[in-house]
Amino acid sequence: MKQVVQNYKSGELAVLDVPVPGCKPGGVLVRTAYSLISTGTELMKVSEAGMSMLGKARSRPDQVAKVVQSVATNGVPATYRKVMGKLDSYTPLGYSLCGVVEQVGAGIDDVKVGDVVACAGNEHALHAELNWVPKNLYVPVPDGLAPRHAAFGTVGSIAMQGVRQGEPQLGEVALVIGLGLIGQLVVQLLTASGVRVVGADPDPARCELAERLGAVACGDPASSAVEASVAELTDGHGVDQVYLAAGGGSNQPVELAARLCRDRGRVVDIGKCRLDLPWNAYYEKELDVRFSRSYGPGRYDPEYELEGRDYPIGYVRWTERRNLACFLDLVARGRVDVEPLVSHVADFDDAVETYQSLKDGDLKAVAVLFRYPDHVEEAEEGEAQSPAVAVPAVQVRPSAARAVTGPVRLAFVGAGNYATSMLLPHLTRRDGVELSTVVTTTALSAANAKRKFGFAEATTDLDAVLDDKSIDAVFVVTRHSSHAELTRRALLAGKTVFVEKPLALTEDELAGVLAAVEESGNDRLQVGFNRRFAPLLQEAKGRFGARTGPASLRYLVNAGRLQHGSWYLQQGTEGSRFAGEGGHFIDTASWLLGAEPVSVYAVATSGNEDLQVVLRYPDGSTATISYVTTGAAGFPKETVDLIADGKVLRLDDFVRASVFADGGVGRKRWVSSRLPKARDKGQNAELAAFIKAVRTGGPMPVPLESLVATTAATLAVQTGLAGGAPVTLARAR
Repeated sequence: MKQVVQNYKSGELAVLDVPVPGCKPGGVLVRTAYSLISTGTELMKVSEAGMSMLGKARSRPDQVAKVVQSVATNGVPATYRKVMGKLDSYTPLGYSLCGVVEQVGAGIDDVKVGDVVACAGNEHALHAELNWVPKNLYVPVPDGLAPRHAAFGTVGSIAMQGVRQGEPQLGEVALVIGLGLIGQLVVQLLTASGVRVVGADPDPARCELAERLGAVACGDPASSAVEASVAELTDGHGVDQVYLAAGGGSNQPVELAARLCRDRGRVVDIGKCRLDLPWNAYYEKELDVRFSRSYGPGRYDPEYELEGRDYPIGYVRWTERRNLACFLDLVARGRVDVEPLVSHVADFDDAVETYQSLKDGDLKAVAVLFRYPDHVEEAEEGEAQSPAVAVPAVQVRPSAARAVTGPVRLAFVGAGNYATSMLLPHLTRRDGVELSTVVTTTALSAANAKRKFGFAEATTDLDAVLDDKSIDAVFVVTRHSSHAELTRRALLAGKTVFVEKPLALTEDELAGVLAAVEESGNDRLQVGFNRRFAPLLQEAKGRFGARTGPASLRYLVNAGRLQHGSWYLQQGTEGSRFAGEGGHFIDTASWLLGAEPVSVYAVATSGNEDLQVVLRYPDGSTATISYVTTGAAGFPKETVDLIADGKVLRLDDFVRASVFADGGVGRKRWVSSRLPKARDKGQNAELAAFIKAVRTGGPMPVPLESLVATTAATLAVQTGLAGGAPVTLARAR
């Protein structure tokens, strides 16, 4: 089998072939499905291994003391051989996983072969294909809980033990310093306990994530924002508890804890940070400083962990095993949500590259999972596999697009409200464009469009239009249910096609459009995703500039309620409202992030009126789209926040935009005009780009692969709502 190991002397990381562990009595042999990288503890160990010998000594004074004692006892030569032998050996990594029981040892009767279990322990829940796990370090996974979520069990237990040490009470206020993986879980556990939480972290993306997961307010500990929030929530008394979930050598966390804690408050150390307690501050408030030891009672006790001797529940209510089971129950019941914490999922075979990317800072992540190949194969063959929506590959050898020498002749299929208010007014004013024919299902609507916009012809005969060789491009602006079929027919007829969103309402419809592309060699297609063309958003993106780390994007769509009788409400034939227009917001998010999503997680309020859609991207970025219909009509319809690398882009309903950035000598700010001439969502610029592509025969404004990816992600929202689980966007290979 394969296992991730590290040489502490050289710093080398490797995936080695090692023997399969035996299944000893008192435990089970588990085949790993997912294992979780602790981006705090494990990366600290990986970083230490890359240090010089002097650096290692400085980082581990406790080990230096042991070496000095050994020299006094055994002499220098023997101690040197012992230390070098230990350093120059492979050591394992990992301590939190979920897998399937493959073999049951003697004395085990609570699980059987094939059961899914979550496992803990830095000697038993390793990044390895198979692990032997003793009884008190595994628990069965509740029905319906995804293995990738159950893999958080150990770190969840660490966070839970820390919260238990703080003894939170209903209505109290807590401060969590450090919003990494443990800190984010502490925030959720406290919120679930009825505690209001303020978070402190210098990373704005982590602050935004914590607020999304329940924190009342978060901010940079060096700013006044955290102190102001604490004062407001506590009437100036200070928080009841402080949880230190930060790492590093700074003493700032313990100083901040003393400043913002109330008299006789509790300070709980969960992480590994400097603890040079300012005596006066802690003495004057008589602060209660507590330590949280890993997963809970039983940790480091070999009789409990290795021999399976449990502590009586009447004396020790929450052991490490009971903490593990409790955390998984909270996740299974939706009281704790770990999916937004998943920044990246890597194949186990890519473990070394993943660690290196984390160490170098190329991959900035809250939580990273390893996915194991055997689990992937079982998921593909089994009945309980995670839901997926296919992102079809675009396989076509496009025929050469000809340039148009005269006016670009357009035909419109459909002349409803959107076409007549948002598209045709721009086209009638554009030079070099001829509105040739309008096609509608009723004669009068065609006649009205002809009269109002100056079409040369009006008809109800679509075939005649598609057969007309003089028409260069066809606009499909009909009801949603007809888009895919009309687009397919127009592509087969050799036309350049502009279709309003959505391109398709089902995976079969999307496949049909791509089959027409492949059959005809005609990939001249544009979907009406206009927001990426909005001048204000384009300028803001340019001022935001390139980024190096993952981004957090938040898109609020205050869609409002539809009028009674609107055809948008005919979900049986026209698809859901989000299926109809959600592609707008997914396309905008993907364009801002410069990538296509790899998974979609969607949840809805009762009746599916308001949706929360979380998109994950390959570099660990996330985009959250809040699509709500129950908001106030006077509130702006669309607001966007993009946060990365110490920069924030803000768009207010295509009326105003701003970019904030931390520069070398201070903070820079750009704000667009406060009095724009009009709300411009990009339709005019989008049409200009489309007409240019038709006239010149050049590339289409948006690559077909991007249109397909956005459509598949939009379809995945409905799949996710139906299944209640994250949906993988499976790209064809």
